[in-house]
Amino acid sequence: MRSQLATALAFLRNTWRGLTSMRTALVLLFLLALAALPGALIPQRSLNPGEVDKYFREYPNLAPVLDKIGAFEVFGSVWFASIYVLLFISLIGCLLPRCWQHYKALRAEPVRTPRNLARMPHHAEATVDSSVDEVVAAAHRRLKGWRKVEREEDDGSRSISAERGFLREVGNLVFHFALIGLLIGVAGGKFYGYEGQVIVMADGSEFCNAGTYNYDSFRAGLRVDGTQLDPFCVRVNDYHTRYLPTGQAVDFRADLQYQSGDDLQNDAWRPYLLQVNHPLRTAGDRVYLTGNGYAPKFTVTFPNGQRRTQVVQWQPVDPTTMLSQGATKFDPPGVQDERQRRQNQIAVTGLFAPTANYSGTLLSSGFPDLLDPTVAVDVLRGDLGLDSGRGQSIFSVDQSMVANGRLKRVARQNLRVGQEVRLDDGTTVHFDGVQRWVNLQISHDPFEAWVLFFAITIVFGIGTSLIIKRRRVWVRVRRHPEDSARTVVEVGGLARTDQAGYGEEFTRLAADLLGTQDDGSPQSSAVAAGARGRKN
Repeated sequence: MRSQLATALAFLRNTWRGLTSMRTALVLLFLLALAALPGALIPQRSLNPGEVDKYFREYPNLAPVLDKIGAFEVFGSVWFASIYVLLFISLIGCLLPRCWQHYKALRAEPVRTPRNLARMPHHAEATVDSSVDEVVAAAHRRLKGWRKVEREEDDGSRSISAERGFLREVGNLVFHFALIGLLIGVAGGKFYGYEGQVIVMADGSEFCNAGTYNYDSFRAGLRVDGTQLDPFCVRVNDYHTRYLPTGQAVDFRADLQYQSGDDLQNDAWRPYLLQVNHPLRTAGDRVYLTGNGYAPKFTVTFPNGQRRTQVVQWQPVDPTTMLSQGATKFDPPGVQDERQRRQNQIAVTGLFAPTANYSGTLLSSGFPDLLDPTVAVDVLRGDLGLDSGRGQSIFSVDQSMVANGRLKRVARQNLRVGQEVRLDDGTTVHFDGVQRWVNLQISHDPFEAWVLFFAITIVFGIGTSLIIKRRRVWVRVRRHPEDSARTVVEVGGLARTDQAGYGEEFTRLAADLLGTQDDGSPQSSAVAAGARGRKN
C-alpha cells in the first residue's frame, strides 16, 4: 500500500514538474496559436451561421466531420478550453518559483571574486602608479550604479564584485505575467462581453440598445443574458459614400445622433459622424459602421383599393457594383378569411441595380451609386409560409412553398423609379424609390482597457528583457610584489546572457580602471585622475 501511494505521489509530482516547466508553457502557447487557426480559416457558427451553412453545402462530406470535432465553434470547444486552462496553470506554476528565486538573487551579495580571473571570458591586467586605496576608490566611482560588494581576500588583496542587469529578469517576469493578464482579459471579454449586428434605415430611423430583440443577430458572452445591456440610442439621419470613377468606394460616412446617460432622461441628442475605423464610444459600448446597402420602396395597391407600402433592405451580392437581391413581402389588408388571406399574400423578389446595365433584358449593375436605379422583379402570389412557425430569411422566400405550388410567379418585369406592374387580378406593384441602410455593429467588452494595458506591458517587458544584459565584473587590487608604490589591477568580466555588446562595455570599463586605451596604450584614466586629485 505504501509503495503504491509513493508511486502515485511520485507520478503526480513529476507530472506537476513537467506541466510547470517553461518548456511546457511554450509548447502550450504554440498549441494555443495552432488551435486558433481553424477559427480564422473556417467560418464560425457564432459569428456567421450563414457561411457555415454554405460550407456544409459546398463540402457535404468534410463539414460533418469538422462539426463533430468543434471546428465551427473553435473558441467554445472543450479542447480549446483545455489548452487555455493548461496554459494558465503552466505559466503560473513556473512563474511563481522564478519570482521567489529572483527575489533571493536580489537580496544575495554578488558572488566572490574567482581565484583565477584570467580564465574569465573577459580579462585585463595592468600595473598602475597609484596606491591600492586610490584604485579601489576609483573603481567604486566607475562602478556607480552597479550592485557591488568589497571584500578582503586571504592573500591581503582587495577585490570588488559587481553585478548589473537584474531588470532583465524583471522584464521577463513582467512579460509572462502580462501574458497571463492578457489571456484573462480576453477570457473575461468572452464571459462578460457581447456583440450584435443591426440594420438601420438612414432616414432618421432609430436603434436603442434596450434588449436583444432589437438586434438582427446577437452574440452574448457566457455571463450575459441580454437583460442588462448598457442603455443608449442611435438615430441614423443620412448616409454618404464617395466613389472614384472606377466605382471604388473611398469614403463611408453616416450622420448620427446619439443619447446615453442623462441624455435619455432629458431627450437630448448629440451629433456624431460615424466612419469606418472611427467608432462611436458611448455608455461603455462601441458602435461600428460595418456595411451599407439599398432598400427599394414598393407600394402594392390591392383590388379593393387598399394600399400597403414597405421599405425592406435588400442584400448586396456584388460589393463592387452593389447589385442586390431581396424579397419584400405583403399581407393583403381587410381579408378576414384566413385561408383566403394566405392564398393572396404577395412577395416582390428579384435584383436591384443602383445603375442599370442591360445585357439584352438581363439586368445588372454598372456602378455602385444611384445613377439609374432599376429593379428586375418577380412578383409571387400565394402562401408565403409566414404563419408556418418556421423562421425564414428576410432576403428570400420559402422555396418549399414554390416547389409545392402554393406560391406562384404571376409577373416578371424591369421597373425604374415611378413605374409599376399590373397583375391579372388588378393588383399593382409600384416602384416608389430607394433608401439607404447601414449595418451597425455594437460591441461591449468591459476588459478592453485591461487587454490594451497588458498588451503594452507585454511589449515593455519583452523589450526590457531583450535590451538589458545581465553581466558581472570583478576587480582585484594588490600591491606590486617588487615595488610597493605601484599597484597591480586585474579586471575580469562575465556576461550572463548570450547577447553581444558586453565585450565593448568591458573594454571601456577595463581601460578606465587600468589607465590604458582600448588598444592597451597609456591614457589618463579614472584611476590616474583620482590619484592626481588627491595629490593636489
